[in-house]
Amino acid sequence: MRLLRFGACLLTCVAALAQPHHWTEAEANDWYAKQPWLVGANFIPSTASNQLEMWQQETFDPVTIDRELGWAQDLGMNTMRVFLHDLLWKDQSGFERRLNVFLRLADKHKMRVILVLFDSCWDPFPELGTQRAPRPGIHNSRWLQSPGAPALQDVKQVGRLMSYVQDLLHDYANDKRILAWDLWNEPDNGNGSSYGKGDLQNKKELVAVMLAKAFDYARAGMPTQPLTSGVWDGDWSDPAKLSPIQKVQLQNSDLISFHNYGKPEEFEKRVQALQQYHRPILCTEYMARPRGSTFQGILPIAKKYNVAAYNWGLVLGKTQTNLPWDSWQHPYLDASPEVWFHDIFHDDGVPHNPDEVAFIKQITARGVKTKSTKK
Repeated sequence: MRLLRFGACLLTCVAALAQPHHWTEAEANDWYAKQPWLVGANFIPSTASNQLEMWQQETFDPVTIDRELGWAQDLGMNTMRVFLHDLLWKDQSGFERRLNVFLRLADKHKMRVILVLFDSCWDPFPELGTQRAPRPGIHNSRWLQSPGAPALQDVKQVGRLMSYVQDLLHDYANDKRILAWDLWNEPDNGNGSSYGKGDLQNKKELVAVMLAKAFDYARAGMPTQPLTSGVWDGDWSDPAKLSPIQKVQLQNSDLISFHNYGKPEEFEKRVQALQQYHRPILCTEYMARPRGSTFQGILPIAKKYNVAAYNWGLVLGKTQTNLPWDSWQHPYLDASPEVWFHDIFHDDGVPHNPDEVAFIKQITARGVKTKSTKK
């Protein structure tokens, strides 16, 4: 009888140890201490206008991906943030074949990747198949939400969406080419300046519930990589002022991530506000030149505070993110602005600003180790 009780107790203990868990501060900081200073970009090849066009069989473009990741490597970048889409999971085996091609190319260029699963920005009505041509003169005119509005409000699709999360993370749970998982990009973005009228009126309430589920199902996949979802708006300095979605993000993220397109002094205040969580900090979106968010202004602060930094945009292409956000109201039909909003290179590899490229190469210093942010 004692032996049986001991065996039952042992099995219970093993099961408990196997349960996925939110990384402790110590675990997160120990992991981060092993990384180089992470500097990279949000990547989509210049030949794709959105996530589906990047990944679908007919338009997947490994030749361009290889070439453009090479330009990033030459800058000293060592990581990329890349967006997926839930609709791609309808052809799971085909999608995973293409994802493996991408990961091999990233590894060839010594890049580790943050993969983004869901996104609340831009077009709320994504569809598989041939993607429409970019709208002339408009920033990110074909980028897609994931899940789209029809799936987000359909309770019958919750199972499909959560299977996408759990199965994907399970399949790549031990893949060292994947740095981290970003579960939901700007989950509370209402797209007021673009598709706002097409968004669901109760979108934030639906997303808050789905985001919490996404963290649970992601951990059920038993990934060895950390999870995150980045805050981007509002006041993060006081936990009492956090929105319901921000609370889910910050309370469940193994790594703290955020977006900021402001001037250096604003960026620094955002970093300081997030230090209260005593976890590694990643800025997964920055760099909008006309707004004062530049490489020369932001990267020295990121390096000072040991914050990972991912600018938006690498190569000018079908996303047209060299154009500013207000191009939705005032399309740039005659000429591109002299100073680009995002992006670093023309599609032939010529830099938009050679001085900027020289600065990035100088500050990355290729392989500088981080220190733990543990207090």
